[in-house]
Amino acid sequence: MGPENTLPHSPLYGSSENYVEALLEFVTTSDMLQTLCGGVHILDFLTREPDLFDAVLPSQWRDWLRLFEISDVLDLLMREDLTSLIMDSAYKDLCPSVEEPKKLSRNESRRWRGGPVPPESLLDYIYNVRSLTLDRTFMIDNILAEDPSRRGLSRQLSVGMKPKKAHEVENFAAFVDGLVSELAATNSHQISHLVDFGSGQNYLGRVLASPLYDKKVIAVESKQSNITGAIEMDISARLAKKPVIQRNKKAFRQQEENKVSSIRKDMTMLKQIPPPAARAVLEETQPREAACRNFPDSRTTHHGSHNIQYVEHIITDGNLEAVITEVNSKSTAESTNGAHKTNSTRLDRTSYSDPEPQLMVVSLHSCGNLVHHGLRSLFLNESVKAVAMVGCCYNLVTERLGPPTCKLPIVRPFNLRLERSSCACDPHGFPMSDRLASYKHRHGEGIRMNITARMMAVQAPQNWTSSDCEGFFTRHFFRALLQRVFIDRGVVQVSARSDDVLEASSPRGWSGGGQPIIIGSLRKACYASFPAYVRGAMAKIGESSEQGLSIKRRLADLSESDLLDYYKRFEHKKHELSLIWSLMAFSAGVMESVIVVDRWLYLKEQQDVSACWVQTVFEHEHSPRNFVVVGVKK
Repeated sequence: MGPENTLPHSPLYGSSENYVEALLEFVTTSDMLQTLCGGVHILDFLTREPDLFDAVLPSQWRDWLRLFEISDVLDLLMREDLTSLIMDSAYKDLCPSVEEPKKLSRNESRRWRGGPVPPESLLDYIYNVRSLTLDRTFMIDNILAEDPSRRGLSRQLSVGMKPKKAHEVENFAAFVDGLVSELAATNSHQISHLVDFGSGQNYLGRVLASPLYDKKVIAVESKQSNITGAIEMDISARLAKKPVIQRNKKAFRQQEENKVSSIRKDMTMLKQIPPPAARAVLEETQPREAACRNFPDSRTTHHGSHNIQYVEHIITDGNLEAVITEVNSKSTAESTNGAHKTNSTRLDRTSYSDPEPQLMVVSLHSCGNLVHHGLRSLFLNESVKAVAMVGCCYNLVTERLGPPTCKLPIVRPFNLRLERSSCACDPHGFPMSDRLASYKHRHGEGIRMNITARMMAVQAPQNWTSSDCEGFFTRHFFRALLQRVFIDRGVVQVSARSDDVLEASSPRGWSGGGQPIIIGSLRKACYASFPAYVRGAMAKIGESSEQGLSIKRRLADLSESDLLDYYKRFEHKKHELSLIWSLMAFSAGVMESVIVVDRWLYLKEQQDVSACWVQTVFEHEHSPRNFVVVGVKK
């Protein structure tokens, strides 16, 4: 069951075990990887001397990188054939399958795109990152390949979906359907219900419940507004009937007439009294209007899809007792009343009348720890027989072993609150597996990953276009430059610490010692120039109370020419910042691999698991987070 390789790793490693061992060794021994993934933050780029580009990268790398455009560097990192750049036998040991490059004469120099070839240490690093990053190539091996007529969702089913979401739902629904069929064919489990963890607008569940797949779906969602919106979409997709509203028409018309008369009377009265008193009267009329809207003789009946059941539930762990109780209660009621009708094509095993439902927990892009809860549900609930979880938003994952050192000593902030919480830990966080939690290395025991590394793990540099690069490199540069302005104007402080190599550290965010300065996204016009960005940022943070007023006072006397001088002074650093960010994003592919491998190892460590694997379920160019973690109970 499942693919031949339980992990989509490079064939260089032969087996999943060899790959995992090489991955963990590299993550715990590579200083460069640890620096680029969690050791530095782009906000600190211009806050100290020398800047991060000079402080972090070896001189050979810096000299070579400055010679090339960012597009050339990105090609080298992700697309260039490294075999053509191999220079000596030492590097050939890393690539035993590569043919010996042709020998060059003494007077012949090796060139790459009109310049010198990359340093050997840089090539070595790129090779290691590439080979240890899980393969994201998508191979269609499900029902869509066998039956092309199923490709493409109807207009009714794709309501509300953007092309990215439609691609994800179409392929993942086909994968889930194929997995259910495979479990039934091998007599492993007869899945009766699919439980969608964090269903949101229920795009996935709606397709699975449609005649296309005709599955029973339990949509678990914590927000009532999402459930309400999902039910409306079920009606648009013709999977549910429009609500029928029954009223006493005569009484309803009288109620409406009374409401209009009351409003007219209130308006006449408001014209005759001063504004402050008018507001008080208006406040008194609002409860009366609300009462009119809640007409007592009205009754709303929702005829939902017989394949979809919505359960409002806040998921805090893998225990689904509340959800299973809802399923069982509905199964009993419908079995007793005989009110449920199934399509003629439905197998008897998928009926709600099954007294012991067999569940498969699925989720499409579950944020943070939600994937962890879904995987643990396989062992915390007897009814759950399989799981298939696609994760995202690694930055929202908590940490099981406690927060690690946030940054390198030379860019480490001093924050009393962080110091006090340095021993905090979450049993539901990363890592899940005992192997990663107890892995011994030179820094101690257990593999940790701070929020900066996890945030970088959601980057997708393979999908960057030239316009994308120009946009976010400009945004990052403007924000880093604004941080330098904050330091110069005393908004934030660079405090000295005894353990800092260069006797300086990263600013805390603002001198008040409270929340850090978070700018977020601004209007497109704010990125036309640095002065426009600063004005837009000041207008946004000025909306807050103490922090915003303090910042605005300190920057009030900055003129347009002053801001332009800042830009001209540091303009040449934009290319170097872009290079650092590109290296960080490229390297973070290894960190995502660690997170995915950890979840697979957790399943592998459980005695009740008969099979577990990781594979891709849609195209990386459409949706970068395309790994699904699958576990099947014995």
